[in-house]
Amino acid sequence: MNPITLFAAMALAFIGAALVQFVNIPLGVAFVVAAVVVAMSLKVANTWQKFVVLRAGKLQGVKGPGLFWIVPVIDNVVAIIDERIQTTGFNAERALTRDTVPVNVDAIIFWRVHDAREAALEITDYRTAIDRVAQTSLREMIGASMLADLLSDRRAADERLRDTIGAKTRAWGITVMSVEIRDVAIPEALQDAMSRQAQAEREKQARVILGSAEVAVAAQFVEAARAYADHPAALQLRAMNIIYETTKERGATILMPTGMVDAMNPAVAWAVAGEAAKTEA
Repeated sequence: MNPITLFAAMALAFIGAALVQFVNIPLGVAFVVAAVVVAMSLKVANTWQKFVVLRAGKLQGVKGPGLFWIVPVIDNVVAIIDERIQTTGFNAERALTRDTVPVNVDAIIFWRVHDAREAALEITDYRTAIDRVAQTSLREMIGASMLADLLSDRRAADERLRDTIGAKTRAWGITVMSVEIRDVAIPEALQDAMSRQAQAEREKQARVILGSAEVAVAAQFVEAARAYADHPAALQLRAMNIIYETTKERGATILMPTGMVDAMNPAVAWAVAGEAAKTEA
C-alpha cells in the first residue's frame, strides 16, 4: 500500500473510531467502511509505472502515473509495468562459429517497455522471454559468423543482434535499445595458434619491407655507379672521403693495397692521410 492511501485510510478509520466512541455509531461505522474502501480503491503509480487493470476479467484500462481509483472486488490490477530502461545479461557457452570454432560470448541488452498493455497481456513473463530470445539470437548470430569477423567487427554483430531481438520482442511491447557484446573467449590452444600466425604475418611484412629497401638501395647504387663511371674524379673524391671518415676515429689503422693508392692521386691521398694524423694528435 502506498503512503497516500495508507494515510487516507488511517485518517478515516481514526475519525470513524472517534465517532463510534463519542458521537454516532452509524456515522462512525460509515467512516470505517470508507477507510476500507479507500484502502482497496485508491492507487498511486509512479511516473515510470503503468498499472494494467482488468474489470471482471476484461481489460478496463492502463492507469498511471499519478492517483487513480479502481472498483473494489470487480477491478483487479494484474500487472505493474516499469517503463524505465532495463538491462539483461546473457551468454552463449561453447557455441560454434561458421568455421566450427567453439567460443564463449557474454553480452548485455538494454531494453524498455513501450506498450504496457501488450507486455501484460500478450506474454506471460516478458523478462524471462527476453532472456531466452536473447540467448537464442546470440547463438544464431555466432553460428552465422566467422570467428575473424566476430573478433574484429563487434559493432556490426551488436547491430545484428539488436535488430534480430527487437523484431521478436516488438510484438510484446518491448523496444530493444542496444545490445553490447562484452567478451568473446576462445580456446587457449587457438589463442596460441593465432598469436603465432600474427607473429608470422609481422615477420613476413618485415621481410617484404626489407626486400623493398634492398631493391631501392640497389637502384641507387646503380645510379651512383653510372655517375662515377662518367666522372672518375668524383669516384676518387668519394674514396678519399671514405678514408678520411674512417681514419678520423682515434686509434684507427687502415691497410690499403698499393693498387688502390696508385689509382688515386697520390699527392691528394697523402694530404688526406696527413689531415687524419693531425686530427688524432
